Amino acid sequence: MSNTKILITGGAGFIGSFLTERLVELGFEVIVVDNLSSGDISRLSSIIDRIRFVKDDVKSPRFPEVFRDVNTVFHLAANPEVRISITEPQVHFNENVLATFNILELSRKYGVKNVVYASSSTVYGDAKVMPTPEDYPIQPISVYGAAKAAGEIMCATYARLYGINCVALRYANIVGPRLRHGVIHDLLIKLKKDPSTLEVLGDGSQEKSYLYITDTINATVMAWQHALESNGGVYIYNVGNLDTITVKEIVNLVIKASGFNPRITYRPATPDGRGWPGDVKRMWLSIDKIMREVGWKPMMSSREAIDLTAKALVEELGVHA
Repeated sequence: MSNTKILITGGAGFIGSFLTERLVELGFEVIVVDNLSSGDISRLSSIIDRIRFVKDDVKSPRFPEVFRDVNTVFHLAANPEVRISITEPQVHFNENVLATFNILELSRKYGVKNVVYASSSTVYGDAKVMPTPEDYPIQPISVYGAAKAAGEIMCATYARLYGINCVALRYANIVGPRLRHGVIHDLLIKLKKDPSTLEVLGDGSQEKSYLYITDTINATVMAWQHALESNGGVYIYNVGNLDTITVKEIVNLVIKASGFNPRITYRPATPDGRGWPGDVKRMWLSIDKIMREVGWKPMMSSREAIDLTAKALVEELGVHA
């Protein structure tokens, strides 16, 4: 397996860069395709001489031949900003639906056997069952969630129609060093601009699962390897944590890591206290299936993941009292 050729779209992104590092460490030949719109090649600095980097946009690929002789595509290229999907739905159609279709088509044309697709907890929308299992109905409340769900369905269809093995991973909120979007990053950027006050989107009661990046990469690689060892087909797994944390708790951990003492104001965008329309108020994925079938479980709680990430980003972003 170590001479297996792997292609990672979005490999200069947050999750993608950590996955690239892990697969290189495991001895795989890795090609990274990234348009660097939100990715940053400096994230790959420790292994850049051990991979092939191709600057290309999977929305309109100029170098399709990079798919030749590839065994597995990890498709992580996407626009991660859920909020943008509310005001600019076209962005998420292009970045998440069109891009995924192109990846699947190139995989079919070049005989790629396996596709691992980065999906999202947002496919469930406002789930009534907590923790939410994989067989819960898909009812997204954002265009981002709808685009991720569409990608999953296409991936599963290509598996049935063309025999490509499809692993769809419904990620919770993934955090860690090098993170450049989401609540921790946003709070620290605000504190850097004005340490005396901190505006928080929502009423602070929003409650979600957070997973540390090393746990995420373990889950991703183990789910992929499990699919390779099985008979192929379609595998859908939630990748989340065994607990949740509220935005108020996150705010406290971020403030503590920064050393500042701001006046906090909460700004709900909806009557029930969401950060923005289309924001899922409560998210907690059931991970029973991946623990049972794959043998993975998280090593770090949501709180520990937030705490470690806040401390790392304080250093990276230079947010100090």
